[in-house]
Amino acid sequence: MRKYGCEVHRGLAKTGIVGTLRRGNSLRAVGLRADMDCLPMQEMNGFAHASTHPGKMHGCGHDGHTTMLLGAARTLAESRNFEGAVHFIFQPAEEGGGGGKKMIEEGFFDLFPCDGVFAIHNKPGIPVGHVAVRPGPILASTDRFEIAVTGHGTHAAYPHLGIDPFVIGAQITLALQTVVSRNIDPLDSAVITIGFMKGGSAFNVIPDGLVMGGTVRAFRPAVQDLIERRIGEIARGTAATFGAAAAVEYRRGYPPTVNDPTEAEFVAMVAAEVCGAENVSRTTPPSMGGEDFSYFLNARPGAMLWLGNGPGEGGCFLHNPKYDFNDGAIPTGVSVLVRLAERFLARQDQAG
Repeated sequence: MRKYGCEVHRGLAKTGIVGTLRRGNSLRAVGLRADMDCLPMQEMNGFAHASTHPGKMHGCGHDGHTTMLLGAARTLAESRNFEGAVHFIFQPAEEGGGGGKKMIEEGFFDLFPCDGVFAIHNKPGIPVGHVAVRPGPILASTDRFEIAVTGHGTHAAYPHLGIDPFVIGAQITLALQTVVSRNIDPLDSAVITIGFMKGGSAFNVIPDGLVMGGTVRAFRPAVQDLIERRIGEIARGTAATFGAAAAVEYRRGYPPTVNDPTEAEFVAMVAAEVCGAENVSRTTPPSMGGEDFSYFLNARPGAMLWLGNGPGEGGCFLHNPKYDFNDGAIPTGVSVLVRLAERFLARQDQAG
């Protein structure tokens, strides 16, 4: 970015990098964000550009996002077809580390004032050259919970002498599925998934306890609050029914990613200039996945859009060990980012 004439700032969220291009006297500024991190998973692809680091894989296309943002920086540096400032935000630790939140806590918007912020995420299942964006919630919250069940261990051949935590864990698992189906308004969306149940070490021993946990996804804080309360009530109540105890730890993760309606429509209009109106969707359903770009959108108006990555067949969806970012999507992504910056700054100047 220094080669392109950008001012470069290092160190936000440890490895975050922000490059800034300025032109003219306008005080208007726009932020364009790309996430950089990989996933802690083993890649199973055999092509030449597969990961060379065991247990680390770009299984979500963040390397593609970084490439597109760098391409946008180069293009805007060459064309200089804007008035104001463009901040290129290379953010670490989106995959569970909350790098976006950390950058903001460390003063991102004080150092780099923005009138709006935008981001692209690739999405298999959407054709290359197509874009999808929607107003309002586009991605869900990402909460986590753990439940520790304490029963009474005994010999597996004498279950009547103990309190089996696995029976209790199974009952809790089933009961939690009624929260979405019977406690939440059917017009709201939510997910409660048990991801693990750990306990015991021998085939002929009923252990004293187990630990189970999972994830909660929702689009509204009120739904998160209800689910958190019901998980605690169900876990403790079910355990008590069997003469056991349950302790619950519920941790809030990323908030829902909510697009500003005005900016979402702006993105759709800009994308139509690049891709053609017929290749832009405004009605794609939201995803129950999560994103820490939500912290940026909670602080400033803006939007996240989905960029078509191709059919995603043969196990090539996000977070799959055979995922491969489609390089054919890069030109569209670069062009959309460049046009977003140019049109946003021009629109803001005219509004001012």
